[in-house]
Amino acid sequence: MNNIKHIFFDLDHTLWDFEKNSSLTFKFLLNKYNIDIDLKDFLKIYMPINFSLWNLYRDDKITKEYLRHNRLKSAFEKLNINIKSSVIDDISDDYVKHLPDNNFLLQDAIEVLDYLFQKYTLHIITNGFTEVQNTKIINSNLKKYFTCIIDSETVGVKKPHSKIFQYAYNISKATSKSQCLMIGDNYEADVMGAIKNGFKAIHLNSNNETLQENSIIINDLISLKEIL
Repeated sequence: MNNIKHIFFDLDHTLWDFEKNSSLTFKFLLNKYNIDIDLKDFLKIYMPINFSLWNLYRDDKITKEYLRHNRLKSAFEKLNINIKSSVIDDISDDYVKHLPDNNFLLQDAIEVLDYLFQKYTLHIITNGFTEVQNTKIINSNLKKYFTCIIDSETVGVKKPHSKIFQYAYNISKATSKSQCLMIGDNYEADVMGAIKNGFKAIHLNSNNETLQENSIIINDLISLKEIL
């Protein structure tokens, strides 16, 4: 890692604690819309649906609008909760609006960023929606750490597409891809996307995915201080 000068972080599940912040947002929304379901029971159904639809969205098989509506619609249907389509749209809009109100970061995120900021030029590459990701970054006081913030909506493609990594490389003004390191939680989007495009990669395997041998694997952010 001696040659690394530019570090690209994923945002959700890597720095920003998506699971915790999303749970708090749904707790608020279920109460606001008087939906009588235990939060844990709702999330148990909703989370795998959201994960599956996000994979389809990442692969350009569904639209943003379809994702936002149907992850809720499918969850409520499985829970036998009858909610009008228009209300689902209202909840969906409210979710996107209020999600950045909660800004918990993964453990040791600030300590690690403070450490790396002194040594490297830091950037973000995220597949999230532009308006939401920018608000998350600002509200959680992360913006000061990052020179470039690259999101998939702006570029027009999502990780692991080569175009977003090439765009990130160009805008970062790195002089060689061997200087670039990607850190993220998603093996296919972050790690393989980076490696196939000439970056080095570190897999934050906080979800205990099947281990892959062609990347450096860490289980927590603080481990980066031992590597970099």
